[in-house]
Amino acid sequence: MDFNTTDEQTMLRDTVSRYLADTYSFDNRMKTVNSGKHWNPAVWKAFAEELGILGAPFSEAHGGLGGGAVENMIVMEEIGRALVIEPYLPTVVIAGGALKAAGGPLADAVIPEIIAGKAIIAFAYAEPQGRYNLADLRTAAKKDGAGYVLNGHKSVVYSAPYATHLLVTVRSGGGQRDKDGVSLFLIPASLKGITRRDYPTVDGSAASEVYFENVAVGAEHMIGGEGSALPLIEQIVDEGTAAVCAEACGVTRVLHATTLDYAKQRKQFGKAIGDFQVIQHRLVDMFMEVEQAVSITLMATLKLDTAERAAAVSAAKSKVGKACKFVGQNAVQIHGGIGISNELAVGHYFKRSTMIEGQFGSVDHHLRRYEKLIID
Repeated sequence: MDFNTTDEQTMLRDTVSRYLADTYSFDNRMKTVNSGKHWNPAVWKAFAEELGILGAPFSEAHGGLGGGAVENMIVMEEIGRALVIEPYLPTVVIAGGALKAAGGPLADAVIPEIIAGKAIIAFAYAEPQGRYNLADLRTAAKKDGAGYVLNGHKSVVYSAPYATHLLVTVRSGGGQRDKDGVSLFLIPASLKGITRRDYPTVDGSAASEVYFENVAVGAEHMIGGEGSALPLIEQIVDEGTAAVCAEACGVTRVLHATTLDYAKQRKQFGKAIGDFQVIQHRLVDMFMEVEQAVSITLMATLKLDTAERAAAVSAAKSKVGKACKFVGQNAVQIHGGIGISNELAVGHYFKRSTMIEGQFGSVDHHLRRYEKLIID
């Protein structure tokens, strides 16, 4: 697939790429990971003030760059290349996408805060029993006067340990798995009654189990209508999934390039292992997986505003998930034992590619979803 970016999009990619190449080395990343903070506020500040990329997908009326899904794709691919752990995905892509779609006073107030780097938002949607069903919710919001009271538990909430806000899916009516009765709230993470159990994730980030106990929330914190938010949630999850696919393209590009370089240098039986035909075939297969992932991710990104959104995203995620597994496992195998060492970058790229396989739905889940969508 041939796709020519605009001058502004090319400049965006070059700007992000240069900054990350200059300041976000693997060693610097590992210092942040090993510090226990799992993010670098100085990097986030630079994203906002020096680069302006936190405003990439937002309108100029809100102080953004006037971009959209393609701009998110560009930034996320560069994030994948550098293994960036800062919360662009939950804050800008997912929460920002929800606010853009809903509009209103809450969006007008929070989007400028996102662009300025002051609002960091974690997406609290997964529950232990829910698997990949976005409507399977036990976290409840009950009407209490002019506001609501939240009770429940959200699992594996990425970026929650340092988030200023939580974007929370709740059940405000109907049965546990009903499509109706689902609502969406954007609330301060410091509200009374919210507790967390924080932990590191295998890919260098941090997440939390988040518990809500009689958390009082004003009606002004609701995004969309009461009980009718599931279509919006499905939309932002699809947008997030497409963005994760773009991140995977960056991750797998580096895995392939790093493995190719290693195969040229590592010698066995008096010659570089890259001279052996079996290794050459494997490297070509890895390259093909990466290029196919890039093309199908672009297709899904361009269809996010169409009726084919869901099917395109599931097609992309299933293909990208397979690419992550194939490229990641072959990169480690060709590197040998050092491929899983903590000191070598390839092992950390492999960990991130493995996490991406299951993020927002496994390969099997998206194949089933795609089949259902095209048959229906």
